Amino acid sequence: MNRAEFLSKFKPQKIVEKKPPLGGLETYSGVWTQKQVIHLLRRTTFGVKKAEVDALLALGMNGAVNALLDNSATKDPIPSPPLNLYSTTALPDPTTPYGQTFVDANPLTVIPPEYYQARINMVKAWWTGNMIHQKLTITEKMTLFWFNHFAIEADTVQIAQGIYYYYKLLRDNSLGNFKTLTKLVSVNPAMLLYLNGNKNSKNAPDENYGRELQELFTIGKGPDSKYTEDDVKAAAKVLTGFRINPLTVPISYYFDPSQHDTSDKTFSSFYNNKKISGKLFQAGEQELDDLITMLMDNIETARHICRKFYQYFLYYEITPEADANVILPLADFFKSSGYDIKLTIEKLLKSAHFYEEASIGCVIKSPLDYSVGLCKEFAIAIPDNTQKEAQYVSWGIVTTLAASQGQNLADPPVVSGWQAWYQFPQFHRIWINADTLGNKNKTAEAIFSSNGVVLLNVALKIDVFKFFENISDKENATAVVTESVALLYNYPLSTTSINYFKNYLTGGNAMGETYWTQIVLAYKNDPNATNKSQIETRLRPMLKEIVSQAEYHLS
Repeated sequence: MNRAEFLSKFKPQKIVEKKPPLGGLETYSGVWTQKQVIHLLRRTTFGVKKAEVDALLALGMNGAVNALLDNSATKDPIPSPPLNLYSTTALPDPTTPYGQTFVDANPLTVIPPEYYQARINMVKAWWTGNMIHQKLTITEKMTLFWFNHFAIEADTVQIAQGIYYYYKLLRDNSLGNFKTLTKLVSVNPAMLLYLNGNKNSKNAPDENYGRELQELFTIGKGPDSKYTEDDVKAAAKVLTGFRINPLTVPISYYFDPSQHDTSDKTFSSFYNNKKISGKLFQAGEQELDDLITMLMDNIETARHICRKFYQYFLYYEITPEADANVILPLADFFKSSGYDIKLTIEKLLKSAHFYEEASIGCVIKSPLDYSVGLCKEFAIAIPDNTQKEAQYVSWGIVTTLAASQGQNLADPPVVSGWQAWYQFPQFHRIWINADTLGNKNKTAEAIFSSNGVVLLNVALKIDVFKFFENISDKENATAVVTESVALLYNYPLSTTSINYFKNYLTGGNAMGETYWTQIVLAYKNDPNATNKSQIETRLRPMLKEIVSQAEYHLS
């Protein structure tokens, strides 16, 4: 398939896609092969390493899912916080020496204006680095889910310390309790700043967070969501009085009783006419607990979150059958578990529905899946901790590549998050347009070139021999192609397509596959630079062509 044909396939009026999966929440009991493992890894991590495939293949389905859901601090601790690698001797950061972390710096201290953005860039690069160097867990994919759900925009918040601690909050609670997470988010300084919660007072109620808390974060806009405008106003009154305290380390919130509306707040019949009694003094803060309990008691909250789990991890479109057979029972389970995120995700990832044939390779990769996945699947060399500046530049390159493809990390375009996960009818097709597809192709072109993608004398490029090490039958040209596409596509190709890629290895030589066998054997017998170049000259364009095809853009 050429690129023009590929682009045309993502025009809504012409797109031809698989039918949505039909299985239910019953535990998957089918075969456990590389195909199922790669599918699981693609949906729960960024990119796929052959070693990880082999490890999870040996564990079986239950063991593999359990391993991915093990985000214990001993297995997957949060990396050391981002550093000041932006200041200069001529223009120092008054709060943070070069090479030290700024995340606990006093945000009230005036710094050079350009350093506010520089700090945010450091956080973004560092976060991308966490994805690139992720452990074999769902943690980073789950953290991105929550950042997309409880969305804030770094460009609006502007305080990098707040962005870092917001990320940390989501990461620490990514598989915890949703009710607890919702409360923590509601009083987090970054969210208070982003949705004006810190300005909400009894004399000037601000409905911004009270509205989004119901419309986006809990109840949602499902067919049975019937909360009212008066419910928004009542919630806003409950939420009065929360303020940001910039004097603590880290930045925290406090409750100001003098700004709190102490009247009783009565909600609509959708909430069973719930009345939250107004409370005086510091007890007013407890009204937030009452509000969150009321929201969690309504089944629409569980249904809304489970629909978002489904669209993020499985399939963008929810059919009536999927809603009835998967979403509704999963929501019942989520609510009955006390809103245990880990148990609910486990149930989804172990379900027959998740491993349906139609579930595999049916969504377009997000820009982060694509860009971080390239780094991981091809083991692109990233400078280590002894080269901090080069390491952060490398991470920043990947951050920039994803942004050029439409996903600017920590800066979703709106409070609803990135549109590809909710915008009907385009959904994931939003990731593909003339600009972003062109940028993806430019990325592939550059990263496979001899120079790679270069920024500030740091280059990201693919060493094709690292990928070649994953091939078991290196001397067999057909096997090299078949094993490569099995890992990179997880999709069987026709004989015609296999031969097309194989031609890159044989070079159209009259000897055919024997030619490839001979140059591989020559290298094995004498691994000098010339013999290595013979292989690399043929392997590099083949892998670049595989990555340039439509199938590589699907997950």
